Amino acid sequence: MSAQGTRELDGLVALVTGGASGIGAAVVEVLLERGAQVAALDLDPEGINPKALGIRADVTDDASIRAAVEQAVADFGRLDIVVNNAGIGAQGTVEDNPDEQWHAVFDVNVLGAVRVSRAALPHLRRSPAAAVVNVASVAATTGIQQRALYSASKGAVQSLTQAMAADHLREGIRVNCVNPGTAATPWVQRLLDSADDPEAERAALDARQPHGRLVSADEVALAVAYLASPSSGSTAGVALAVDGGMATLRLRPTE
Repeated sequence: MSAQGTRELDGLVALVTGGASGIGAAVVEVLLERGAQVAALDLDPEGINPKALGIRADVTDDASIRAAVEQAVADFGRLDIVVNNAGIGAQGTVEDNPDEQWHAVFDVNVLGAVRVSRAALPHLRRSPAAAVVNVASVAATTGIQQRALYSASKGAVQSLTQAMAADHLREGIRVNCVNPGTAATPWVQRLLDSADDPEAERAALDARQPHGRLVSADEVALAVAYLASPSSGSTAGVALAVDGGMATLRLRPTE
């Protein structure tokens, strides 16, 4: 890629939720490298890249989110890109998670994206290169065991993405999402650490994806950066899979 290409976000301002770790931290780094000024929101901003504006915010609290968006705009003067990455996981079948957990996961994964987007829209409408990128999951489109609640929430994120794309494209705001496969993130590592046989569980997760390994946070971040960039100006309402072929490929087992 040319030097010019790597700075294609010069002059643009991005806001990333869940920006202190995992995929969010990788997204912050890539956007910074490509020239954007970045506000990173997180419940615990300690781990946020010092080159970004770290803001303590809670996506389940509308007032907190509105204040964070206004702080980012006050500091940088504009807002062009929103990455709705903050999310929490859940394990179990439809029998296993109580109502309170269903409400909590949807409050973060779905309504969190709603609150951030709602607060950002007045500013995005003034941008010449507005983009929203939601982080969904391969679980939105592929049945995965023991992920009923998580899958339902990420399916809602993908549907929300398409509805938002239809609502706001003619306002000059592109909305897309990425659908990562199982990624090497702190949450997945905690799942592995809690397994009876972490090595066997890691091998099973690797084998579940046709390319034979976990997706890296950097790979997801690069996909987010593409969708956020003016270079993808004709891309709207798309769910970009970054899953090693998990959603669509069926390879014969290796011997």
